[in-house]
Amino acid sequence: MNDLSSLAARLRALAPSCGPVRLVAVDGHAGSGKSTFASRLAAALDGAPVLHLDDLATHESFFTWTERLREQVIEPLSRGECAHYAPYDWTARTFAAPRDLEPAPVVLIEGVGAGRRALRPCLARLLWMDLAAAESWERGRRRDGPALSAFWDGWTAAEAEHFSADPSRSHADTLVRQLPVGYEWLEGPLTAAGTNHSVTDREHIAPPS
Repeated sequence: MNDLSSLAARLRALAPSCGPVRLVAVDGHAGSGKSTFASRLAAALDGAPVLHLDDLATHESFFTWTERLREQVIEPLSRGECAHYAPYDWTARTFAAPRDLEPAPVVLIEGVGAGRRALRPCLARLLWMDLAAAESWERGRRRDGPALSAFWDGWTAAEAEHFSADPSRSHADTLVRQLPVGYEWLEGPLTAAGTNHSVTDREHIAPPS
């Protein structure tokens, strides 16, 4: 298998979970490769919309975006309407002009906490990027460089606190692991044990997110 088409087909075959939408979360530690994987999966889903939770978090609070997500995204999608959410500008430290999020057959939500307790009832599938916290954070620090070292200190503390109170991995349907080329996915803690599936993407692998 040379792409993510098999996984994409599985997701398309799921029952809708949020109105007409199959809402699929891609969760994992910061630096674990969520954004890269979500982008590749979206392409396999013929350009499925992707909501990045970095657009909902802010400097003041990394994880208190649940109510804005509900009002701006979940409720409109549940009615089959186009959602409009205001992305946070991390440079200007303010919210920018609203963006549209169409109620496509599959919509991906990518970011730390995408599988949080409050969101899980709306999900058709929870995918977890299965890379340990320490390794993920080290990758993220290398990517962002020393200029953001203080930011990462604050982030890792907040992330550890979040997952301690509201873990996602134990509720994942699927565990995704990045290989030297491509990915493999395994049944998650909430899915009955079965055959593991591997996916190999032979295109250029982008730097991990």
